[in-house]
Amino acid sequence: MPVIQPDLLAARFPSTFRFGVASASYQIEGAATEDGRGVSIWDTFSRTPGKVIGGDTGDTACDHYHRYPQDFALMKKLGYDNYRLSFAWPRFYPDGKGKLNQKGVDFYDRLIDELLGQGINPLVTLYHWDLPQALEDEGGWKNRDTAYRFEAYAAEVFRRFGDRVQSFITHNEPWCASVLGYLFGVHAPGLQDMETALVASHHILLSHGLAVNEYRAQGHTGQIGITLNLNPVYAATDDTLDQAAATRQDVFSNRWFLDPVLKGEYPKEMEQWLGSLPAAMRAEDLPIIAAKTDFLGINFYSYAVVKHDQEDKLLQLQNVTPQDHVTDMGWPIKASTLRDLLNRLKRDYGDIPLYVTENGAAYPDVVEDGRIHDTERTAYVSEHIEACADAIADGVDLRGYFLWTFMDNFEWAFGYSKRFGIVYTDYDTQERIPKDTALWYADVLKSFRTRA
Repeated sequence: MPVIQPDLLAARFPSTFRFGVASASYQIEGAATEDGRGVSIWDTFSRTPGKVIGGDTGDTACDHYHRYPQDFALMKKLGYDNYRLSFAWPRFYPDGKGKLNQKGVDFYDRLIDELLGQGINPLVTLYHWDLPQALEDEGGWKNRDTAYRFEAYAAEVFRRFGDRVQSFITHNEPWCASVLGYLFGVHAPGLQDMETALVASHHILLSHGLAVNEYRAQGHTGQIGITLNLNPVYAATDDTLDQAAATRQDVFSNRWFLDPVLKGEYPKEMEQWLGSLPAAMRAEDLPIIAAKTDFLGINFYSYAVVKHDQEDKLLQLQNVTPQDHVTDMGWPIKASTLRDLLNRLKRDYGDIPLYVTENGAAYPDVVEDGRIHDTERTAYVSEHIEACADAIADGVDLRGYFLWTFMDNFEWAFGYSKRFGIVYTDYDTQERIPKDTALWYADVLKSFRTRA
């Protein structure tokens, strides 16, 4: 698909729209043992042989902990004036609770002040998967007490940063934190048990509601929401069995989290494939989980086509998504499915304000004469931003788009083998090189500001 001219694309968005870039603490900061930071579950997981490709860890990552002024200066130079980042819970509370680590607070004080000084508006995520290991040792998200420890951590962040940060996200992708971490075991903490995953997901959502209520109780006037990773699901045929398989997959990957947060209930279909929900998923928690948020964040990368398959033990389905057009992650590309998703959210959940808080693509970049000509990534981003414009034209209340990610970084279980950044990171020298996509995106934002 041809790349859309920046001025033509920018002209399709309202003047209040927020374009930005995104990142996460463990993936970029490094300084894993500096200034009193505690051990996180990703420190433990990545240091366990066989868990991460190449034995990579986030110990150094992009060394953003020491280089953030230069990184923000580059952001400013490129014209990116909205930045989604995450705070590391272990920097505030090394053991997840107890005594506050002032050096960790001071780091984020300096970081936020630097961002604001550069004219960049922060959107802060409280939890992007780096649970303090000490809490995992006590049961992690399976332990109900962890939800209250998160509430206390969130309360401290709101007290100290609520005057300067006007937008907060409680959790990033609770599906990944619970299902990949506690059911499939491919993310930290690496467990494999369905009931544990269910209970963990419930306590993560409970902690979200508790944090939202705490934010309101403190009287802040900014915005707070949650980010879910959502994947549109399509049935391979009109056959009743295939349609039912698509429903099960949608419940598993989307409605498991959408329904309790936005409707105050778990999907009834969950019990059809589970039998019953664990007692720890208390019904009386649902009004807290459904605490009114100001927006819903959506992380979108791909879609799924499924058909019925009785041999599958979990959901009785098979993924048959076309594989002729994929990213380096093997994720199929069809930008129109993002438009479908945004319209579906409006149809099923009402006019809640939406943000695309992550969208991007990994490709095997090559440096040629000091440049990275990442044409496939530029095309991916271009067509997905166009899908956002189409959804707005449809009447969807979409208010922002944050490109994942600003610079190449630690890609979880894939280590440093996958590159999502629009800025190239040389991990040996820590040099940053804007890729062609970064320059194209800079032109989009320049055209947008000029028009606005």
